[in-house]
Amino acid sequence: MPRNRTARTAVLGVSVRRPAEGKSSTRTTAAMRRRLVVGGLVLLSLVLVTISFREDGSGPLASVQNGAAAVLRPFQVAADRVAEPFRDAYGWSNSLLDARSDAARLEKENELLRQQVAERQLALRENVTLRKLLAYRNGPRFPEGYAGLAAAVISRPAGAYAQAIVIAAGREDGVRTDDPVVTQDGLVGKVSRVSSRTSRVTLLTDDASAASALDVETQAFGIVRSGDGARAPLRLDRVPKEARVAIDDTIVTSGWSSPRLSSLYPRGIRIGRVTSVGRTDTDLYTQVQVTPFADLSSLEAVLVLIPVDRKDLAR
Repeated sequence: MPRNRTARTAVLGVSVRRPAEGKSSTRTTAAMRRRLVVGGLVLLSLVLVTISFREDGSGPLASVQNGAAAVLRPFQVAADRVAEPFRDAYGWSNSLLDARSDAARLEKENELLRQQVAERQLALRENVTLRKLLAYRNGPRFPEGYAGLAAAVISRPAGAYAQAIVIAAGREDGVRTDDPVVTQDGLVGKVSRVSSRTSRVTLLTDDASAASALDVETQAFGIVRSGDGARAPLRLDRVPKEARVAIDDTIVTSGWSSPRLSSLYPRGIRIGRVTSVGRTDTDLYTQVQVTPFADLSSLEAVLVLIPVDRKDLAR
């Protein structure tokens, strides 16, 4: 007697569904088709590449390629025109960044070059000044009995009326108070204060300075003191009215000496040139204005005159 599966299923109360075999086979068929298509395209590509390498430029495949390129050329041109503004903008932005970087680098290089040029110009000017001082020290105009100590001017005391400089030479270099200070052009002043390595020099244009002097051309004596202003930095004082003094005469230190005393400055140091001579009936002396030979406003280096017979020279 045949089994009644329907009745048994009904008795068990469970409904059993059979798998749909049609849908699974459809999916498998679609996957196989895709694989076949991909494999065919790969095989076709290999064949076309092989043919392209083997044939020359006039073959059928080359003709097809040329035709395809001709067809696609308008689209390529259009794409290039569309992309060109974006490429230009990208290139402009990159060039702008590069230009800024180059400008910053060049600015640093220019600053370094300017600093080097300034340092070299300063060194060259100092070298020229020192050469002139050495030439004067070794020349015939240098006073006898003195040694010339070259010293750089390192500062000028603050104050509009401070007629003084500070030099880089002091007690340990043999400098002493009241030592004369000169340049190759003429008299500068005297040492008024000394420390171990520096000294203060009071200029000839200071109100407290004075130097006995004479006119080289007429031998008229006087005392050089501070003048009345920038146009008359110095004056030759105490010149008798009967003495002859003319414009452009050269004034030098007189360098007098006696058994007990001597002039602070040695004889023959150039001081300046006469720029004005005046006489009035009421004045007891001739009014003589003198312009110094040494440029006291822009000193860079000086010579300190040290007596060669000084016993307390630094060793």
